[in-house]
Amino acid sequence: MGRPVTASRRSTTEPPRPRHGLARVLSKLGVCSRSQAEAMVAAGRVAVNGRVERNPERPTDAEKERIAVDGADIRATDKVYIAINKPRGIVVSASDERGRDTVYALLENAGLPWLGPVGRLDKASEGLLLLSNDTVWAAHITQPSGQLDKTYHVQVNGLPDEAALAAMLKGVVDSGEKLAARSARLLRSGGRNAWLEIVLDEGRNRQIRRLLAALGFDVLRLVRVAIGPLALGDLAKGAYRVLSEDEVRTLGR
Repeated sequence: MGRPVTASRRSTTEPPRPRHGLARVLSKLGVCSRSQAEAMVAAGRVAVNGRVERNPERPTDAEKERIAVDGADIRATDKVYIAINKPRGIVVSASDERGRDTVYALLENAGLPWLGPVGRLDKASEGLLLLSNDTVWAAHITQPSGQLDKTYHVQVNGLPDEAALAAMLKGVVDSGEKLAARSARLLRSGGRNAWLEIVLDEGRNRQIRRLLAALGFDVLRLVRVAIGPLALGDLAKGAYRVLSEDEVRTLGR
């Protein structure tokens, strides 16, 4: 008699979990920024399984290893997503070597975990800024293939005509980069100044300022009023609000 035919046995062993560097793991857990984590590790403030580690790239699995900072065990924090109305003159950075106020000064007494900025606004710009400790969500929003349109209201010195608005859409080349707006329209004008609404679908450094300077217009104020479908609305300058679940889901699609 032949041997009975049986189903082949399949391995039930799960594939190994990816292991990331210690500093990156601390950042993903929402403890601090990656650069801050690197500094803490180098200073000997971080231990893994009771042993001090000074290598920020040491492969680590937070679910299988015990990580402690200054002797206190670290656990993943709840995911937090906020929108803040950044005032002009505030730096979007965890710290500033020149001692300027940073966006984190606005959150000092908020009782929030560490949050990283989702994208940037330069010091002279103001308006809608997102912060979160969900690094996967943040990366999805900021990666080039998934970037959301960003809408700005821009006050310029001068009175752009239809030809100037068309030139903003056509774009210019500056320092080897093509800079162009997705849309541009005149909101209002009077005297020597005008307000424009400019929409970008990419995020190059100081893109609007460089584009307008190339076309002969100085930027007097630059306010981001929307990121994708999320509008700044009536959020007070310097204030923040927690995003709703629907807003988080919509922005992260």
